[in-house]
Amino acid sequence: MQDRLRRLPKVQTILETELAAQLIQTYGYDDVADAVRARLQRTREQIVAGANLDAAQISNQAVLGDVEPELSAARTPSLRTAINATGIIIHTNLGRARLAPEAIVAIQEVAANYAALELDLETGKRGSRHAHVEDLICQLTGAEAAIVVNNCAAAILTVLTALAAGQPIIASRGEMVEIGGSFRMPDVINQSGAILREIGTTNKTHLSDYANAICDDTRLLLKSHTSNYEVVGFASVPSRKDLAELAHDKGTFLVEDLGSGVLVDLSAYGLPNEPVVRDVLEAGVDVVTFSGDKLLGGPQAGIIAGTRACIDQIKAHPMARAVRIDKLSLAALHATLDLYRAPNDPVERVPVLQALAEPVERIHARAQRLQTLLSKSTGVGAAVTSSIARAGGGSLPQQDLPSCAVAISAGARSPDTIARNLRTGKLPVLGRISKDQFFLDMRAVAEHEVAPLANAVADALGE
Repeated sequence: MQDRLRRLPKVQTILETELAAQLIQTYGYDDVADAVRARLQRTREQIVAGANLDAAQISNQAVLGDVEPELSAARTPSLRTAINATGIIIHTNLGRARLAPEAIVAIQEVAANYAALELDLETGKRGSRHAHVEDLICQLTGAEAAIVVNNCAAAILTVLTALAAGQPIIASRGEMVEIGGSFRMPDVINQSGAILREIGTTNKTHLSDYANAICDDTRLLLKSHTSNYEVVGFASVPSRKDLAELAHDKGTFLVEDLGSGVLVDLSAYGLPNEPVVRDVLEAGVDVVTFSGDKLLGGPQAGIIAGTRACIDQIKAHPMARAVRIDKLSLAALHATLDLYRAPNDPVERVPVLQALAEPVERIHARAQRLQTLLSKSTGVGAAVTSSIARAGGGSLPQQDLPSCAVAISAGARSPDTIARNLRTGKLPVLGRISKDQFFLDMRAVAEHEVAPLANAVADALGE
């Protein structure tokens, strides 16, 4: 064993070779040296464990041949583009909404140049970043004022901190929702400093429950839209209008967290049960919070809209600065909101809405095109089949979306193996497994992605 250990090349000897010089030119001296040391240490451990390695396996060339892919992998960004063939349109783990081209251009322009983010060009004095989208949000929602922060969880946390820290708020037990990442509404309320008073039951909360719980020190009533689940059967809650009237009669106000808010009525596309922000505010809700990156179809953002008195108080709170939106997201949000203004039809211009409303016939044609391309790949089987897609992102929880998928087979490989091979390819592809088959659902796959998708499948599974 000692003999074999002594035959191991020295780090410096390896680094002085021509092949090492090429790697150093690409990856830098320190990274190459560290990778070589790590490779030699693994080899020592193998020898100590009894491995009988020949001279070729411990040569300079063998060591450098092993470290080159490691160095390349270490320089490959983990945040990579992927193809979403899961059938989930607003896929949180895949970045949620696909942005409109106009939003992408807006990001590029602001990123490449200085921008008047917090500068009033008319007066030359400091301005507010919220001014860039506030009027537009008010125009689209009917709100008196608005502010944008970096996500919807931050929005509700900011609202409660600014308006109710240290004071009681009333909320229904049936609306104590859990949002992504295991964050729960009671925890958000506790973090805000507000004092939670729960009323009602899981399935039923009456207007009288709210009325009986309101005291002189009650700061607000909190309503949470069940955007990521539904309570069905023997269940009921008071209407927003009745809650708002009660709140105002008692000298308090009503706040609602919509989660995934929408700006247009989607019922014409078979997508009911999602409240439109304008309708919520017209019902008397004083402050509403909703996401920019879900059904709205923009970048990650939390939008707070409502009465001027409430919004001014929120804007003045230090929390608003701590969770403020960045300039790139702000530019993308403005560009996305602009697509909701006449004469634009947002369902034709916003990718998320396009995917939700797209006729199944077009999706079927896309699936057939993928099948045709895959038929040229040896070792890959592909069959078009009907499918069910989902909105995702905590939106429209019970709404099935008719879709089409391509069932993929690859010899004796299991669906799990197929999924892993596609997921870890040069262009990651995410599909889904159902009934021991692997499917590529085409509802969230764009037209321009069909050919790259076919190539990715062929590279990962073809013979």
